[in-house]
Amino acid sequence: MRVRWSLAVSCLLSAVLVALPSAGPGSSVARAQVQAEGSRDAAADLDLTAFFVFFVSRSPARLQEALTTLDENWSDGYYAPLIEITAFTSSTVARNAIFDFLEQRTGEAHGRDSHAWFQWLWNRPEVVTADYDQFKALIYRNIDPRFERYFAGRLETAQIRLDEIRWGGVLQDGIPPLRDPEMVSADEATYLDDSNVVFGLEINGDARAFPKRILAWHEMFVDTIGGVEIAGVYCTLCGTVIPYRTTVDGTNHVLGTSGFLYRSNKLMYDLETQSLWSTMRGEPVVGPLVGQGIRMDYEPIVTTTWGEWRRRHPDTQVLSLNTGHSRNYGEGVAYRSYFATDELMFNTPFNNDQLENKQEVLGLRLPGAPDDQLAIDTTFLEAMPIYTDRIGFQDVVIFTDSSGGNRVYDPQGVTFDSYDGDRAIVDTDGGQWTLSEDALTADDGRSLPRLPAHRAFWFGWYAAFPETRLVN
Repeated sequence: MRVRWSLAVSCLLSAVLVALPSAGPGSSVARAQVQAEGSRDAAADLDLTAFFVFFVSRSPARLQEALTTLDENWSDGYYAPLIEITAFTSSTVARNAIFDFLEQRTGEAHGRDSHAWFQWLWNRPEVVTADYDQFKALIYRNIDPRFERYFAGRLETAQIRLDEIRWGGVLQDGIPPLRDPEMVSADEATYLDDSNVVFGLEINGDARAFPKRILAWHEMFVDTIGGVEIAGVYCTLCGTVIPYRTTVDGTNHVLGTSGFLYRSNKLMYDLETQSLWSTMRGEPVVGPLVGQGIRMDYEPIVTTTWGEWRRRHPDTQVLSLNTGHSRNYGEGVAYRSYFATDELMFNTPFNNDQLENKQEVLGLRLPGAPDDQLAIDTTFLEAMPIYTDRIGFQDVVIFTDSSGGNRVYDPQGVTFDSYDGDRAIVDTDGGQWTLSEDALTADDGRSLPRLPAHRAFWFGWYAAFPETRLVN
């Protein structure tokens, strides 16, 4: 079901927004034709101020008049922009007027809580105005002009609900990615203690460590590792670090931080088309790249300690403190208060109490089983140094080392009996195997490849993959 806003009004609103001070985002709607139950019904023309008034007016009478006009020409497609306005208008009077109107119209009792109203909206069937993309473009371009391209004219390309795309509070690349970051040797990384958390990966023999204490301030690194162009994306809110291969079918996609979230999960953008990309899925979800079959492959990564990673990889490179940015890179400083509680900064459509929100799980999704996902409680894995399972037609074996780091391999019919928590593994036939970052290698020359997996907070994984199977 859709509501059509006239292009003339959009142009008029554009002119109005240009005149607004940059600190005050503006918004939109007028002249609507309501489409109800799949048919188009000509409704009364709505004045532009029907929505714009909520950003500029403190007059209760004027606000009530606007709400009455909306009520008389109602479409359920108006819920999304009204709720979105409550997150941005600087007028407490306007915000409260909208909340009161929503309670009266819906019979719901979510009070003055925008998050609760969003969750209510996301659990209803989607009803979107045909120019809702223009609405979002006009609101957010007043915060950052680059935001306009994310939305304008892109409603038909959207693979996710536009009303679930929320601004995270920063400009485009306002959390600055580390592009071609300076790396130092293990011996030079004197700022790190052995207990510090790092994200480690090795590609074609090139071992790299990315300390959480640095990466949490930047949420992305873009580099060439082992000859492969990689964007390592860290969504601090949902606890994921995923190293994507950014070249797909010969095209390298230069990625950055959009400033927006989907279900509390970071959305990326690409420099050329400004399409929005899903972090969890590694594919465009809004914009001209949607529908072209683009999906980035991703590399295995392990969350471990600096001491453990360095012991395994004495020749590793590690991020330098010389990032070109001034930050307090102390261990645990970035997002200290967020990581310290189970509370969310941005909610999702779902509440799931099978695990605590921020309990870490090892998430597995494989190209051979696109409809199957598996989440395994990392606490469970710590008690099970060898764990076997299956995703679709793919068997997996997971080894958890003494630091708690998890690595996943394709067993190819081999079953394992013991693991020393380091490198030595014995199969049930007595065969000796050695664990490395890219494979398990037997004394007789057999090799079993590693499979990609990464950690995530339970709520973030479940929000992205609500059909996931959980092991705990």
